[in-house]
Amino acid sequence: MAPEITSSGRTNWYLLGPAFVAAIAYVDPGNVAANVSSGTQFGYLLLWVIVAANVMAGLVQYLSAKLGLVTGRSLPEAIGDRMARPARLGYWAQAEIVAMSTDVAEVIGGAVALRILFGLPLPVGGLITGAISLLLLLIKDRRGQRLFETVITGLLLVIAVGFTASFFVATPPAGEVLGGLVPRFHGAESVLLAAAILGATVMPHAVYLHSGLARDRHGHPEPGPSRHRLLRITRWDVGIAMVIAGGVNAAMLLVAAFNMRGHGDVGSIEAAYEAVRGTLGPTIAILFAVGLLASGLASSSVGAYAGAMIMQGLLDWSVPMVVRRLLTLCPAIALLALNVDPTRTLVLSQVVLSFGIPFAVLPLIRLTANRELMGGDANHHATTVVGWVVAVMISLLNVVLIYLTVTG
Repeated sequence: MAPEITSSGRTNWYLLGPAFVAAIAYVDPGNVAANVSSGTQFGYLLLWVIVAANVMAGLVQYLSAKLGLVTGRSLPEAIGDRMARPARLGYWAQAEIVAMSTDVAEVIGGAVALRILFGLPLPVGGLITGAISLLLLLIKDRRGQRLFETVITGLLLVIAVGFTASFFVATPPAGEVLGGLVPRFHGAESVLLAAAILGATVMPHAVYLHSGLARDRHGHPEPGPSRHRLLRITRWDVGIAMVIAGGVNAAMLLVAAFNMRGHGDVGSIEAAYEAVRGTLGPTIAILFAVGLLASGLASSSVGAYAGAMIMQGLLDWSVPMVVRRLLTLCPAIALLALNVDPTRTLVLSQVVLSFGIPFAVLPLIRLTANRELMGGDANHHATTVVGWVVAVMISLLNVVLIYLTVTG
């Protein structure tokens, strides 16, 4: 059962939190790479993609949380309940690939931040990022979800300050910003970056995770006023978290477009740091690097948490968190040791994520529209229609991406 909910603001604020953990996925290092690359290459062109993706993400995250609260099942569990064992294995495999792609982006981002701040080799930085993310997960396991949410929310605020500080120092012209809200592309590379932004914003592992976060935090309230109030608070939770995440992402792209375009090769995160240092000063540059580090640490722990929930829900397997952390860390460390381009790897990892979105979003729309499962809290018909439109738009963008990448 959910805790008693009073009308006091204090109690309502106390109930916020699960969406802030999920929102970490929307300000991870993959977002930094995609947004910086978009701003430096195409200026304000793809700002509309960030806005659209953030609106889509808000709807999807609320539906995920609602599923967990109303049914008492996480999205992976609800999907697994309706599949035979072989189908569950296949479904888990694609979800696990997506989760590991997420981990690659997050660990690499943390490693790049540690190299910027302390000059550490990338593989060493990746190991440190993985170790600290494991410590954050141990806080959740040993001290409970509430403290974990508090720590992650604190890191989210650090990320927000780090990535938006430069926006207030040098504000882009309003006319060009408004022009970036007009939907359009400019060649195959802009579509690739749009898919990367989308994959970095509507993240499959966050969709799977939010249902379990909401259920574990609030329980499975019975139908009635208590559930309705909790769902209303959840809408506020999601709305506030997504406004913060969307604002951070937009600020990243705007800063890159305003300060870094035309300043040579600033397509990499480290070059972006140097560009910020050169144009806005060392203090803003250090804040940028600290925001990137907080992003890598927080998102890596949240990604590992999501991977464990996906495995538990689809396969009913429980792997010790230390073992899972070590296994999922291997691809990122291997890539860092091979000296691949970190920023390009981050962007491509977000494209991989975008291909996993329909596998999370389509079942979510179908399940939350099912009146037999959801009862009176099933989606309104208009919500279901919008949800299907979002899922189809994402799928079509991926088809266009493949075509333009192959033929371009």
